[in-house]
Amino acid sequence: MTLLNHLIRTIADGADPGPFALLRRDGATGLEVFSGTPHTVARLADIPLPAGPAGPRTLALVPYRQVTERGFDCVDDGAPLECLILDEPDRIPLAEALAVLPEVPVPVRDAGFDIADPEYAQIVDRVLADEIGRGEGANFVIHRCYLGNLAGPPLLAALAAFRRLLTGERGAYWTFLVHTGGRILVGASPERHVSVEDGLVMMNPISGTLRHPGRPADRAELLRFLADPKEIDELYMVLDEELKMMATVAEHGGQVIGPYLKEMAHLTHTEYLLAGRGSRDVRDVLRETMFAPTVTGSPMENACRVIARHEGRGRGYYAGVLALLGVDEAGRQTLDAPILIRTAEISPEGRVRVPVGATLVRHSTAAGEVAETHAKAAGVLTALGLRPEPPATGDRAAERTLDGRPAGTTATRVPSTAVPDLVSDAVPASRPGAVAAEPAAEVRLADDPAVRAALAARNVGLARFWLEQRTPGATVRPELAGRRVLVVDGEDTFTGMLAHQLRALGLTVSVRPWAEVAEPGGFDPAGADLTVLGPGPGDPGHPTDPKMLALREMAGRLLDTGAPALGVCLGHQVLAARLGLTLHRRTAPYQGLCRDVTLFDTVARVGFYSSYTALAEADALDTAYGPVRLARDPVDGAVHALRGPTYAGVQFHPESVLSRDGTAVLAELVGRLLPAPAGSTPVAGLAHAPMPGTGTPSPGAGR
Repeated sequence: MTLLNHLIRTIADGADPGPFALLRRDGATGLEVFSGTPHTVARLADIPLPAGPAGPRTLALVPYRQVTERGFDCVDDGAPLECLILDEPDRIPLAEALAVLPEVPVPVRDAGFDIADPEYAQIVDRVLADEIGRGEGANFVIHRCYLGNLAGPPLLAALAAFRRLLTGERGAYWTFLVHTGGRILVGASPERHVSVEDGLVMMNPISGTLRHPGRPADRAELLRFLADPKEIDELYMVLDEELKMMATVAEHGGQVIGPYLKEMAHLTHTEYLLAGRGSRDVRDVLRETMFAPTVTGSPMENACRVIARHEGRGRGYYAGVLALLGVDEAGRQTLDAPILIRTAEISPEGRVRVPVGATLVRHSTAAGEVAETHAKAAGVLTALGLRPEPPATGDRAAERTLDGRPAGTTATRVPSTAVPDLVSDAVPASRPGAVAAEPAAEVRLADDPAVRAALAARNVGLARFWLEQRTPGATVRPELAGRRVLVVDGEDTFTGMLAHQLRALGLTVSVRPWAEVAEPGGFDPAGADLTVLGPGPGDPGHPTDPKMLALREMAGRLLDTGAPALGVCLGHQVLAARLGLTLHRRTAPYQGLCRDVTLFDTVARVGFYSSYTALAEADALDTAYGPVRLARDPVDGAVHALRGPTYAGVQFHPESVLSRDGTAVLAELVGRLLPAPAGSTPVAGLAHAPMPGTGTPSPGAGR
């Protein structure tokens, strides 16, 4: 008798078989069936990874509350970090598993959303006005829960729901049922959060939702969806946020692969794959990537504050991860961790909880986000025998609000021919590049030439620095090599990406949080060759905010001493205010916006994430710190960049994937602030050389 047969027979007899897990992972033709010993730990670092043969060793259920390990806010609901120390698995062909999994009704009573549609719509409007509109971030995910009570045995109902997900939700990254004794999780997660195999770290940002319930996508509507600027912008924002995480866990940051089309039974999505080499303990990787921006928002630290402020209750396991940890044949650690979405949490008493969230961005509408939560709940609710109708609305465009969380399921199916050298030798058969177990005769719109062209066009204006494989040392500028840079993090880990760009130029970079630098004796303007006041959320003119007070004090000391300084986004605003410029909150936030702007007589394509800007009426300004040149918007006078004798600032993010010319702009500004040391021999023509990943001369070079 197989382990699966034993589990099902025990459950049918009304007994508890003990902890177990059923997993169907991406590309697999069958199930992995595990039994295990439960173990509860306090921290991710405490997750056991016992010695043993190659293969999975531990399955961890990581709740959202673990985000406090990063020092981020949350409403602590006490959900435990549970682990199953796994026995050797049985592997069962899918057909054999379906033959024995029960097909029984799953009666659920007293079902409905805990937050009614009108109330959820009001929350959406408040977040748009009070958070995104005031510069607290680019996007935020606010969840609500579909609740009900099972009328029958919970484990039997979970097995039946699991079977329906296997047959009705094609292509999920993981379809799973996990029973720890204290809870049951059953779901079909569409998305890998992070994986590690053969030293390769991969993440899989997804955003964009075209709904076509009950029918395949239509080619014409798909092409309209792929051309929609709103859909495109939101995928870029998710991509940027996960690149920030890859900047921490991969030695040279993440390389962007894609985009790809993800076709499902009722939905179609767009996605990227990120890959980079790393050597950190997999538990460290989990910690540094808590949690996906598509279930929290960006920037991450402030997103957690906003979530706690507007949700007012714990999330349980929603937005956390399932994490399968193990070792390979060479003894190297492995990790495979899908995001816990499209999942029902079932208590031993039969209480059912299906959390779903919508990502709110500057173009969101309340009606669209309400509809999105209904759509996202539909897959799991269908498996439970519940499928509420979406709210009536005549605005299909509003209903198509993006948030990166698919309502159905599928996994990343990356053509092997598209995988670059960085990952091609390391991607196993069950990961991107694998042939999915789909019907051979299936016609995929992803193969349509017009669809492929529309996807390829999304990369035309992006930064080649992140799209191309980078050779360490290839872009070092001799006059910058070894010069020391301090990057002050204003609570936006864009600073990690910025550090990779600066290191690529040869600089020695340290990144420190603003609060640490602001401690007594923590900041010495002469302690680095260049200080970068980095980006972060919030109102730069707030009179009592400790972060703003600290950044203003740092800017003042840098200007007073003449120590070289560069401000990025928030740092730029603080510098501009110190120079006497007026700060202004935009009527329409520039969050995730890409623009061609004129920077000191040269046009550059750059990406903005801001709700505030400095304003000026002229292109030059005399200040107590010397004359300043300003690059202004010709329409409203918004200051995109400034340049003074020992300082510079940019309102945009040169490190963003949206900034096609960002690396070149950064190199030019740093080169001005850190001229070649006296007595050295500059490299001929260096100022006009193509910058890393752009193929174009530095904007403003030689001016």
